[in-house]
Amino acid sequence: MQNRVILGIDPGTNVMGYGAISCNGSKVTLLSLGVIKLDKEPNHPLKLKAIFEQVTKLMENYKPDEVALEAPFFGENVQSMLKLGRAQGVAMAAALVKDIPIFEYAPRKVKMSIAGSGNASKEQVAAMLKNLLKIEALPKYLDATDGLAVAYCHFMQNNVGNNIGGKKANGWAGFLKDNPGRLK
Repeated sequence: MQNRVILGIDPGTNVMGYGAISCNGSKVTLLSLGVIKLDKEPNHPLKLKAIFEQVTKLMENYKPDEVALEAPFFGENVQSMLKLGRAQGVAMAAALVKDIPIFEYAPRKVKMSIAGSGNASKEQVAAMLKNLLKIEALPKYLDATDGLAVAYCHFMQNNVGNNIGGKKANGWAGFLKDNPGRLK
């Protein structure tokens, strides 16, 4: 598979995580990970504007070939879900304006792709990414590794035969048994 850049985004209305990776065949290189802090914005519409502007800047900086987003999860608070969906929509719009293909992944799918379990914690996902991408120190906000996880999940979903040795792991224990070299 040719060289490509994937920008992963974990939508949020207070903290939005992102990660950019460069993929050349089965080799993945970390370009960047971080967060966009939105808690200083005085209202929801201004947060959405900031999301659009900041995601646009990320795309201008990293020139992604594809954008992968985490789909909103279904929670009990309808207002929170609505705000999260708007944040995701604005990030999608920023990619659409630039004619960049968008891919969406459920949170469980992302966790399964990275940690071998759809119920993995943020900390488990971050630890796996730290090992896989040789990240020296994890960021303060794990929203950053969540965004990176979406990008890496997209890479794995589109590199058949390169994901977990081409096998589907049966939970966390099965993943570790089949992949002893992936965890230190």
